[in-house]
Amino acid sequence: MYQLLAVCPMGLESVVSKEVNELGYDTEVENGRIFFEGDETAIAKSNLWLRTSDRVRLVMGRFKATTFEELFEQTKNIPWESIIPVDGNFPVQGRSVKSTLHSVPDVQAIVKKAIVERLKEAYSHKGWLDETGPKYPVEVAIHKDQVLLTIDTSGSGLNKRGYRLAQGEAPIKETLAAALIRLANWNGNTPLIDPFCGSGTIAIEACLIAQNIAPGFNRSFVSETWDIMPEGLYDTLRDEADQQADYDKEVEVYAYDIDPEMVEIAKRNAEEVGLGEVIHFEVKDVNTLDIHTDKPIALIGNPPYGERIGDRDEVEEMYRYLGKLMKEHPNLSEYILTSNKEFEFLTQRKATKRRKLFNGYIECTYYQYWANKK
Repeated sequence: MYQLLAVCPMGLESVVSKEVNELGYDTEVENGRIFFEGDETAIAKSNLWLRTSDRVRLVMGRFKATTFEELFEQTKNIPWESIIPVDGNFPVQGRSVKSTLHSVPDVQAIVKKAIVERLKEAYSHKGWLDETGPKYPVEVAIHKDQVLLTIDTSGSGLNKRGYRLAQGEAPIKETLAAALIRLANWNGNTPLIDPFCGSGTIAIEACLIAQNIAPGFNRSFVSETWDIMPEGLYDTLRDEADQQADYDKEVEVYAYDIDPEMVEIAKRNAEEVGLGEVIHFEVKDVNTLDIHTDKPIALIGNPPYGERIGDRDEVEEMYRYLGKLMKEHPNLSEYILTSNKEFEFLTQRKATKRRKLFNGYIECTYYQYWANKK
């Protein structure tokens, strides 16, 4: 059994924790960190199935260190040879916040040296370690003198689904898009509109959720090449994921954007993941959007924030129109992510629920308006 760590931006811990629970594992939650225990299958399953986590790490050790000697000795005491083979390639990355050992290059060098010494002793290796084998990316993270040593099992971030062939200037991350849908509790049983679709990320992630398609189905992971992973495990779990997918489930997802070029990009991305015929794309100005149904319907969007002065009036008018839509259509639920603090004032409606999230480095609020809520 290993201690594993699913990493996420602050504000999404509960969403990621729920996903880990759904895979069958108990969790312990810290800021941006969801800890759980599992075997090799847990490593593969979490990489294949977690939609809202940035990556999955294998926890090697946690301890306090205020001197380089303490850092070296406690790092060396960890049984790195249980994971890293004699030819393993283990680059070390680091970060340090509010800690005595604040020099990141020095911290990285000390950790690297300690692991080298441990492996040389464990393997009775007298020369240099050539590191020509599989990759085991090590991270040393120090916060208030508390050291966390992990090995990354994902490789590229889990947001790298493999379908985004092109994108606009400021695309929303796939993991954040999936989180917005999860927080809206949308499961494909009602229509969904994204009137600011950009490269199509929210619409695509919505369909993946509705049809139960594993987000990591079409990509590889650094841990696939590790000696500790049973041969063929990832392939077996991919076959199981393929069987669990409900490709024939009919969903109504509408993706609109005022920019024809972005709509074409979104179409190509959807086609790459096999959803080109599922999502309805159209060039449309949100200010002309109308709802032609009395049934429950969801609108999930990441609109322009209006941070540039020249865009402000146009964006505020758009927000007012979103408020008008809610007033006219009581069965419409709206879920809007924006950094604009005046959103509720402009829509003239108080959100049912708000959640602080980060879109990259931009602090935003996710305004949730549930149908029939005044």
